[in-house]
Amino acid sequence: MTTTDWLTDVALVLVVFRQLREGRLDLRSYLIPLGIVAFVASQYLHTIPTAGNDLVLIGALVGVGAALGVAGGVHTRIRGAGGHLFIKAGAVSAILWVLGMGARMAFQVWVDHGGADDVGRFSVTHDITTSQAWVAAFVLMALTEVVTRLATIFVRSRRVTREPQPSMGTRPAATALDHTV
Repeated sequence: MTTTDWLTDVALVLVVFRQLREGRLDLRSYLIPLGIVAFVASQYLHTIPTAGNDLVLIGALVGVGAALGVAGGVHTRIRGAGGHLFIKAGAVSAILWVLGMGARMAFQVWVDHGGADDVGRFSVTHDITTSQAWVAAFVLMALTEVVTRLATIFVRSRRVTREPQPSMGTRPAATALDHTV
């Protein structure tokens, strides 16, 4: 792995740790993770192989990324206060994020340090035609995890802002969507 590989992988893992402390949900909350995965995609996603079972591999990992992203977005606390939205990643969200992003990094380290022959045999056995299929699958998995997590947070945040504000003399309505553990 190159220094750039390490930095981008670590940056993606650290994105969720930034949200372990409650912070304001704003444009930056969306743009930072999207910017990081856009950079990763521009560096590594040159083609999307379609021969053999390449698309099956890619589809499977994109599905894993989508499941991790939606689950991570559901387990992120969103609340309204003072006309602003605030988010805080829960333990489940953080674990899922690290699991998804860490899996890509662990796979790459394993391949670089002795796992390449095993991946090669698996690829031949399952008709995965090129190493670029693995690259595309993991990059698209990360991209999908980020996009689905952010989309889930966005949709859930719209529900928080639509809830009626309490009027004077009434009991405050719950304005948080909290699925954190």
